[in-house]
Amino acid sequence: MGVSSASNGLARSAVFLDRDGVLNEPVVIDGRPHPPESAGDLIVHPDTIEACERLHDAGLLLLVVTNQPDIARGQQTWAGVEAINSELRRRLPLDDVRVCPHDDKDHCRCRKPAPGLLVDGASAWNIDLGHSVMVGDRWRDVEAGKRAGCAVVLIKRDYAESPALANADLVVAALREAVPWILKTTKRETDS
Repeated sequence: MGVSSASNGLARSAVFLDRDGVLNEPVVIDGRPHPPESAGDLIVHPDTIEACERLHDAGLLLLVVTNQPDIARGQQTWAGVEAINSELRRRLPLDDVRVCPHDDKDHCRCRKPAPGLLVDGASAWNIDLGHSVMVGDRWRDVEAGKRAGCAVVLIKRDYAESPALANADLVVAALREAVPWILKTTKRETDS
């Protein structure tokens, strides 16, 4: 279902990044992660900025793939989500930000764990999903990455939900710890 490097020698490798809990600190309420309410509430650690810069400097595309069901729930606006995304783009070398505004009851193809955000991003950017990595902090991210055909990194957080440890290819405490593994995993024989 992904873009194959065999069928197109120009396909690139990418890192698909969940937003809240990977790039920025989530707001944890009753053990569950939530997005910040506004761009002013956004917390991005220097280690995350450095990790993204290292990945981008290595030639990897960086695409954010984020579920934002608060839009469907009427708890956040598109403008509010876009303000947060714009601030992330200002701080990090991101190539694209893809948002699913739906809730589970909408049964869309983009809400993770469905792979739609990744597959559509791969199509738009000519990405080889088999030489790409999904980085997330929840089971939905791990499952979406696996369904899309990517290797998967789980940022382990102490949420009050079952972690997806068994399905992740690598489990780390922070994005920076995964950088060497991501660089090795996305490297192809044709890379110089």
